[in-house]
Formats: sequence, structure tokens, C-alpha cells
Amino acid sequence: MSELTNRLVAGLPAGSVVLDPAVTEAYRHDMAGFCEAGEPAVLVFPSTVEEVQHVLRTASELRVPVVPQGARTGLSGGANAVADCILLSLVKMDRILELDPVNRIAVVEPGVVNAVLSRAAEAHGLTYPPDPSSWESCTIGGNIGTGAGGLCCVKYGVTSEYVLGLDVVLADGRLLRTGRRTAKGVAGYDLTRLFVGSEGTLGVVVGAVLALRPAPAPQLALAAEFPSAAAACAAVNAVTEAGFTPSLMELMDSVVVGAVNRFGRMGLPQATKALLLVAFDGPERSRELAAVAQLCQAAGATETVPAEDQAESELLLQARRLALTAMDTLGTTMVDDVAVPRSRLAEMLVGVARIAERCGLTIGVVSHAGDGNTHPIVAFDAKDPDQVTRAMESFEAIMALGLELGGTITGEHGVGLLKRDWLARELGPVGLELQKQMKGLFDPLGILNPGKLF
Repeated sequence: MSELTNRLVAGLPAGSVVLDPAVTEAYRHDMAGFCEAGEPAVLVFPSTVEEVQHVLRTASELRVPVVPQGARTGLSGGANAVADCILLSLVKMDRILELDPVNRIAVVEPGVVNAVLSRAAEAHGLTYPPDPSSWESCTIGGNIGTGAGGLCCVKYGVTSEYVLGLDVVLADGRLLRTGRRTAKGVAGYDLTRLFVGSEGTLGVVVGAVLALRPAPAPQLALAAEFPSAAAACAAVNAVTEAGFTPSLMELMDSVVVGAVNRFGRMGLPQATKALLLVAFDGPERSRELAAVAQLCQAAGATETVPAEDQAESELLLQARRLALTAMDTLGTTMVDDVAVPRSRLAEMLVGVARIAERCGLTIGVVSHAGDGNTHPIVAFDAKDPDQVTRAMESFEAIMALGLELGGTITGEHGVGLLKRDWLARELGPVGLELQKQMKGLFDPLGILNPGKLF
């Protein structure tokens, strides 16, 4: 074995260090297509903070790159291996260390699955609101790394709003504790927020203090059919302008609706050009749904169908959660993640349709309409070089359109490898220079997830 492997094995329990290519191959990449992935030197599964520190000290001393990983459900290539790296999988650090209903916090390790934490909180009448579509498999560490969002962001916000404090192993193996356990605190620079969304490029998160909220009442949802995406977006604006704050407001275009119907046999309306799902979870949810139905009708909805109970509501939401999986059945997919101001959502969807027509490709759009975050999904034949070229062109055109509309290249998936070249365009030269300087401060040897972001 190499010096690297010998030193890792010396400080880790038996079975924690994996060299078998058949195993490491499965860990080389996340769920993003068309992102390069190198051949790792070794795959490591630590189960304690001290073991992570040992890995980072070894990597630092030997100048070996380290790629931290969670469940690898990411869609930007942020967890992809680089050549001769240590793949640092944190999935075995999966304990909920504390769940405090008085202070409404949870203290967790990074490998805790989002849905597991949510269910544990429910037992105490609490909830952990961030709910990415992959919540049944994605980990809290990965959510923190990308600053993940979810379906309920429109009311409850994203991951960064629930991270109170972090334990982070730095590149040289030192343990840094940021933030607090209290409801308030403004001592010093907010390093916690700096690490959220940093994609493992500044340090390895090994613990988190998370804010919990009182569990809301079950959601009631309605589905509204529209003759155009522009009409559906007009309804979204009307709902917001009227002062309503739904717990969920999701939009699927006709391409996605068709794919979900074929894949999940959901019985969604085939003729609709855009389907808007709106849900409320407050005490006035029935009244609010009725009012929103009227707003949708005024905006041009051809039909509004309120769910009669929670079971019907969950069925509608399940249709939304199937969107990406259903689109995968159309071919290889590239998932974009462009967020624009709500008022410009219609321009974004109309623009994506034009890009699809110009490039001669199938592009479906599913959107967290309540906060303007769109997920255009480009489907193509990866064996056809011409289609691959056109898919890349459409993907880039979509990001350019988002920036033109005053938006961002990524609302919740992160930059990773997929959007690295576009980050500089969004940040500008001064912003990019300062971010690189911060990277150098925390990781002077450049060993933490190199090649991601910059």
C-alpha cells in the first residue's frame, strides 16, 4: 500500500479505508450529468470527529486533495472525485446527538438524512422545514454544503436560515466551532453563514446546531390548470401581491406534466400548458385556498381543483416530487437551477421555451414558483454528439437568460463543476477575487474540494 493508505489505516478503524475499484467507482460522482470525475486514490468512511481530523491532517501533510461527500444526490458535480484524491464520505456520521424541544434545536452529525431528522422532530411536535425533493435520501451535511432549499421555501426559507452553529474540521485538521445554540447572537463575523453553501471548499462540516419550528397543521393543496405558462405566472404574482404566503407554490409546465403522467400514472390533466400547485398549512387554510382559487381563475385558470383532504394533497405533492425522475425517462438530463425575481418568472419560462425550440430539444420546467427558482430540465440523447452539443448550448443559454433577468445561476443546487465558469460572470472580478482570497485563508494548500466553484 502507498504511504497515504498506510497512514490513513494507522489512524482509522478496520474497514474504514476502501481501495476496491468496484466500490470507489460508485462514489466518484454525484447525480449531475456531464461533469468530469477523476480516479480517487482512496475512499474513507470516518465515524467520529477525531477520525475526520486524522484524515485531514494526513491529507495536509502529504498534500493530497480531499473531496467531502454526503449522499451524492447533488446536481452540480460538487461531490465528484478529482485525480488521486481522498473521497471523504460522511454517511456513517449519522447520529442525532440532541433534540431539545425547549430551545427548539437539534444537534446532528452531517450524515443524518433530512427525512430522518424531520420525523424525529415531529415526535416532539416540531419540524425541520428545509425539504429538498431528495429529502428521503439527502443528508444534512450535503444540504449545508449546497445551501439547499426545497418545496416549502416560499414560506419557511432555506437551509441557511436554520443553521445556528457548526463544527468544522479545517484543512489542517483543527476543529473550529462557529455560531451558537441561542436564538440570538451577533458576536464576531458570521462564519456559520460563510460555511453554508461553501460546498466543502473551506472545511468539512462534522456537526451542526439546527433551529426547529413548531410543526404546522397538515397542508391542504389545490391544483390550477392554465392555458399558458404566462397565465400561471400571473396567478403567482397575484397570490403574492394579495398578501398570501402559501406553504408551497410549485409550477410544472406541459412537458413535465406529461412526463409525470407517463412515469407515475398520476392522472394529471394532459391538456394543460401549466399546472400550478398551491398549499397552505395555517388555521385558515381552507379559506385561503378558496381565495387563491379565485385569483387563479381571474388570471385565466381553466380549472381549479382543491384537494378534499390531506391524502389528496399529498398525492398532488408526490406528483411534483416525481418531476425529475419522470424527466429522466426521456433521456439523459441536465438540470438547471436558475432563480429570477418573481415578477420576471413568466419571461424566464417563455424564454426557456424559445431556447428549446431553437435548439430542437425537449426542455421541461418545474419551478418553485413562490420564490422564482426554476429548474429547466434538458433531455437529450447522450450518444448523439449533435444533441450533446445542442444540450450544452441550451443549458448555457438558460443561465445567460437568468442573469439577463436579474437572477442567479443557482438558487439551491450549488456551483460545483457544472457552473464553475458562470460563477465569475455573476460575481464580477472584485467579488471573485475576494472569494478566492477567503478560500486561500481557510485552505492555503488548496486541498479541499479543488476545482469546485473556481
